[in-house]
Amino acid sequence: MRDYAALIDNALSIGLGAGDPRQSAMVSELAAVLQPQHVNQVFTGVATSRALLGQSQTVVNGLVSPSGTPGKVKISTGPLSSQAAEAIVPIDSAIAMLQDMGGSSVKYFPMGGLSAVAEYRAVAEACARRDFWLEPTGGIDLHNFAEIVQIALEAGVSKVIPHVYSSIIDSASGETRIDDVRQLLATCKALLQ
Repeated sequence: MRDYAALIDNALSIGLGAGDPRQSAMVSELAAVLQPQHVNQVFTGVATSRALLGQSQTVVNGLVSPSGTPGKVKISTGPLSSQAAEAIVPIDSAIAMLQDMGGSSVKYFPMGGLSAVAEYRAVAEACARRDFWLEPTGGIDLHNFAEIVQIALEAGVSKVIPHVYSSIIDSASGETRIDDVRQLLATCKALLQ
């Protein structure tokens, strides 16, 4: 990872691997050593990552999940809490707790594309109210990308970091389809005009 960081101006993002809470401690340990630009973390791992980073420049997101009720999210996304009874709280409270822990953004996962658009819209509105960044994640593809980003922008979110994964990977070769990336970039530029 250090070799890649040197080649790309340290534009590293350390991930959990499909939101796997068992990766939380490893993510924090890697973040401490690598000092990446971006860290994906479960809700309960945000403070550990921030403390081990020892600085506030790295973007550290905190994973919260849809609850089935607009305005409420599941914060029990950690290694143990994800195995316990669900902890569901108002999104504004979740954001305040993330801010207390040194988080930079909400990672909203798994959102299933636009399958729970009312819940996603409520998260975006809360992020705008609290001047917090939003990272929509899960089920985002070329067909729903623009609408997902537009909802966040219309709500007034100051920074949106959509996560697009397997939908732009060629299943035969396992490589990212570059033309899809070009299309996503063009969509972003068009939305920001």
